[in-house]
Amino acid sequence: MRAKKLAAALTVATALGATGALASSHREAPFITEMPKVDATDFYMFRSYESGRDAYVTLIANYLPLQDAYGGPNYFSLDPDALYEIHVDNTGDAVEDITFQFRFTNTLAANGNGVTLPIGTGANQKNVAVPLVNVGPITAADRSKLNVQESFTLKVVRGNRRTGTAADVTNASGGSATFLKPTDYIGTKTFGDANAYAAYAGQHIYSVNIPGCTGQAKLFVGQRKESFAVNLGPIFDLVNAPASVIADAANRNAVPNPLDDKNITTLALEVPISCLRTAAQPVIGGWTSASVRQARAINPKATFTMPAREGGAWAQVSRLGMPLVNEVVIGLKDKNRFNASEPKDDAQFADYVTHPTLPALLEVLFTTAGVRAPTVFPRADLVAAFLTGVTGVNANGSTAEMQRLNVELPVTASASQNNLGAAGCFKDGALDTTLAGCDPAGFPNGRRPGDDVVDIELRVSMGYLLANDTQAPSRNIPFHDAVLQDASQFDTTFPYLRTPNAGAHGDGT
Repeated sequence: MRAKKLAAALTVATALGATGALASSHREAPFITEMPKVDATDFYMFRSYESGRDAYVTLIANYLPLQDAYGGPNYFSLDPDALYEIHVDNTGDAVEDITFQFRFTNTLAANGNGVTLPIGTGANQKNVAVPLVNVGPITAADRSKLNVQESFTLKVVRGNRRTGTAADVTNASGGSATFLKPTDYIGTKTFGDANAYAAYAGQHIYSVNIPGCTGQAKLFVGQRKESFAVNLGPIFDLVNAPASVIADAANRNAVPNPLDDKNITTLALEVPISCLRTAAQPVIGGWTSASVRQARAINPKATFTMPAREGGAWAQVSRLGMPLVNEVVIGLKDKNRFNASEPKDDAQFADYVTHPTLPALLEVLFTTAGVRAPTVFPRADLVAAFLTGVTGVNANGSTAEMQRLNVELPVTASASQNNLGAAGCFKDGALDTTLAGCDPAGFPNGRRPGDDVVDIELRVSMGYLLANDTQAPSRNIPFHDAVLQDASQFDTTFPYLRTPNAGAHGDGT
């Protein structure tokens, strides 16, 4: 029975992502490129594999892509006029039942006047506001040299995200509903080396109380090292790599990750499983979104706190569940629509799943190397994954695109994780649970940071899980992007994503 369930889970759930491989959701739709602060890059949902924490689910939503660590003088604060949300469906109706809402505030020092320095002498001396985020070293204990402090609040909403019952998530130490966000890693002169910054950021990991939940949760919001690995440039240049490289499994780690020197901003929660699931349903669905106000009037006399006046209802402009869907599954004409849509309305995008374009494109690009796309239409395996999940495994009754996590499947410790996730349980399209790399806790049962979703999805898109060579002539080619994603690239404790790259190192770099 376990073998049948695992086979069904992988066949269906990985297939959805398979239509959309090759890059994480960075700048995936035309409109979101105009608003990088609310651009979701990656969403992770997994049972915590930190030792002793397997009774928790970790939810991680990354925003603001491709941050250059040296990006001063303003660095990468999140948008105080936006609403960042993580949604959970635990009743299987493709509508959120629990939503975690993050709002941000940027506070200028000295009661909004900013840090000043005395310039001049005597009667000619004036106190003048400085142009920088800080004027000296920063620690969690001494923020006196910090010019802008970013803080945030977190609410839990039960029911509809806009009309449900909202309550403040509070600090277990002291009960405050306002949390400080660590300043981005400006450089070693401001914070010290990576160990010093890690200690500083670690003081912004909070134990929190979520109303309606038993047990404490953990919360962290702050800059992290970019968590995605992909051969970004060559992939979007019509997969500008020889077939002999991307079809040889020995070359999976042949190229350094081009995103390795980038950072992102992470919203991370670790929540007791009992807070997220219902007694009858072990599968939860999850996705993240960001919304802005419908109207904006630019302030012709802009101030720090009010460069524009925002008003009207919230309008969703970013959405991310399963990785890569809007990136290369949804047609260009519908990418903005997808970002504005909700899972309950996903039937409108069905054609992109039943007749995916990525396999056909790979065949065109590598015809001379013998690459052939699957010949089965409509792709019923992808339809099942995109709309329903698998009964008894990760189906929650919904018809929608989202991550699905069966919280009753066991956790795999970091050192034992296979970066091919549950795909490592298959050979030649058939399940073999005796394979050394079999890891049923991996993607697509949720998504862990070390799951190499690019490689998994490339292979499945080309028919790895279809029945025979007639249906999928290239199904046994071990496609990859030559950049490796692996659990060893991450920490083994919450929030799992690593200390960000420093903006400067004191040696001229």
